[in-house]
Amino acid sequence: MTDKKLHIAGRVLFALNVFILFLLLFENKLYIPLWLRPVGRMHPMLLHFPIVLMLLSMAMEFFRFRPAYSKQELYQKITTVLLVTGLLSSGIVVLMGLFLSREEGYSSPVLTWHKWFGVGVFFTGSVLYACRSMAAYNERIARGAAMVVVFCVVLSGHYGASLTHGENFIWQPVAAANPAVVPVAEAKIFEHLIKPLLDEKCTGCHNPDKTKGGLLLTDSVAISKGGKSGRLLDTDNPRLSLLLKRIHLPPDAKKHMPPEGKPQLTVEELQLLDLWVRNGAVFSATIVSLSEDDSLRVLAEKRIGGDEHDEEIFQFAAADAHALQKLNTNYRVVAPLAQGSPAVTVNIYNRDTYSAKTLEELTSVRSQIVSLHLNKMPVTDEDLKTVSRFENLRNLDLNFTDVTGSGLASLTALKHLRTLSLSGTSVTFPHLLQYLPLFQSLDAVTVWDTKLTSSQLQDLRKTCRQIEFIEGFSDDGSNPIKLNLPRIKNKPIVFTDSITLQLFHPVRDVEIRYTTDGSEPDSLTSSVFTPGTIIKESTAIKAQAYKQGWLSSDVASLHVYRNAFVPDTVILLSRLNRVHTANGAQTFFDHQLGGFNANSPAWANNWAGFIKNDMELLVVFEEPKEISSVAINVLVETETFIFPPALIEYWGGNTTDELRLMGNMKPELPGSYRKPFIQLITGTFRPQEVRYLKIIAKPVMKMPAWHKSKDQAALLLIDEIFLN
Repeated sequence: MTDKKLHIAGRVLFALNVFILFLLLFENKLYIPLWLRPVGRMHPMLLHFPIVLMLLSMAMEFFRFRPAYSKQELYQKITTVLLVTGLLSSGIVVLMGLFLSREEGYSSPVLTWHKWFGVGVFFTGSVLYACRSMAAYNERIARGAAMVVVFCVVLSGHYGASLTHGENFIWQPVAAANPAVVPVAEAKIFEHLIKPLLDEKCTGCHNPDKTKGGLLLTDSVAISKGGKSGRLLDTDNPRLSLLLKRIHLPPDAKKHMPPEGKPQLTVEELQLLDLWVRNGAVFSATIVSLSEDDSLRVLAEKRIGGDEHDEEIFQFAAADAHALQKLNTNYRVVAPLAQGSPAVTVNIYNRDTYSAKTLEELTSVRSQIVSLHLNKMPVTDEDLKTVSRFENLRNLDLNFTDVTGSGLASLTALKHLRTLSLSGTSVTFPHLLQYLPLFQSLDAVTVWDTKLTSSQLQDLRKTCRQIEFIEGFSDDGSNPIKLNLPRIKNKPIVFTDSITLQLFHPVRDVEIRYTTDGSEPDSLTSSVFTPGTIIKESTAIKAQAYKQGWLSSDVASLHVYRNAFVPDTVILLSRLNRVHTANGAQTFFDHQLGGFNANSPAWANNWAGFIKNDMELLVVFEEPKEISSVAINVLVETETFIFPPALIEYWGGNTTDELRLMGNMKPELPGSYRKPFIQLITGTFRPQEVRYLKIIAKPVMKMPAWHKSKDQAALLLIDEIFLN
């Protein structure tokens, strides 16, 4: 870096110091617009870069005055470049952190300490950099300042880790490895079983320093209160508790907890939470207060007794490391169960690449496989013959596979099998009743989302008393559960000529009925969705899910959009609202549709907003196109004064000087408060060939008298325009 560049960098660094100081002084008045919030969310991703640079530059600064280095020009130059680069990147990361801290859910003493130590790194380092050229700057000052900066880096990192992963993140594995021994006679179910489980798997996101969804899971009071989605525990009907619903959702579901990418609950942990909630989720109950044959007491005594932490000693030899490496592919992970252990765990992904050969290739390490995960793979009963050769298998996950139950006969040869997961499969009661008693070591079987009834499960429990059946939610109608909304599987949902509609529901054997005329679907007269349904026009679909023994879902409003013409050039002639700038002119034809919460960072970039001024858009085609309709997709949210346009005009022609009015329309405005909805407003006119199309949408300038903000201007939000 040349002296000129260093001089420029120094000026930029000074400006950054002034700007950050200004933001800190007026932090309480700081408002971060939606378009800037993604910048703040890059803070956790980029902060490691300046940390490395600052630590490296401080190490070099610490030894800078040593005789061996003080006269080395290259050493001095590298130290200066590292320091100024580290400070500039630190300043940027500090800015990002300040932006992120203004979002909801980030307000705690830990955040305050993290912020000020992070700011301390930047300010102290900047002072050090400014003093380096002074005559009074010596080895003692350099070393002292370097240690202060490193101290701030370490403390800022510590509080940042606590903020992200929980207060005891660093020492939690040590504590978990050496749990306090509590006599069974004194142990409380919540304090000694449930709370440690929540601390390990849940409180990283639900603690006083980071309250995702407004939910705290640190104590009984907070758990009883619940969060933004409602109460976690249903005291009237524990089986319908939100906690159970979330942990039993498919792992790839958006609301599954813990979320994808986080450490998941084991089969035994799922079982423990399930039994605790079904027993009334009592916070003060002791283990010995339960009857001796109570499933929760049996499981609790097992965990308190330490069986969970005993490391099994395997008698078989380790597999050849080269053989393990050869078996690993992009869709199959074969790895040691633990460091130094001869046991092997196998995970197989991507059902499109799966075949019987995928399992057969594992026979070279069949004696070492103790855990096999085949979740959502097209595994058949025939494939289980291969699995039966893995003689030391302890855990087998067949959730949502194609097995029917007849293949369980092969698995009875597995003398060490302890857990078997069959959720979401087509296993039948006769098969389970016939084969499960033949397993020698089986402790737990998961059967949620199967066709088993409660009475059949009771029969299985009586027959197989040594097996704990984890059923999730029953499907026999005795405790009906409301189905979640059906979804649309098409991606994208914008088409040119036609689209084959794909509706989907995560629960098996659900009947989806739908309408396309705006009416509400019902279980008798509405069309039943069948694969292969073709749609040729922009269509608003209302769909509802039905299943025997379940409550029908709410009505889902789904859309597919036809767009026959893609403009060559799009020019926005009017000014956007400063909060909803989206992607400028490209917003209207990027096929990125907005959601209901226009103020959420996840959706804000898809909505272009106009208030007190018209939306004027000029669309240009290189060759003339015959246009007969223009559809504008808008958000209507009366509570937050988001209204459809008062008037839409369509102008067209072959030159900009000869534009003529092709048509106009006045959309119907809301007459009262109502739930938010997305409205496709379509204007039709006589087909005309045009090279230039000008679309003008005029916002409501005075909201009606019934609105709390009557006579004020409404906000117009548009995410997409479709030309046909």
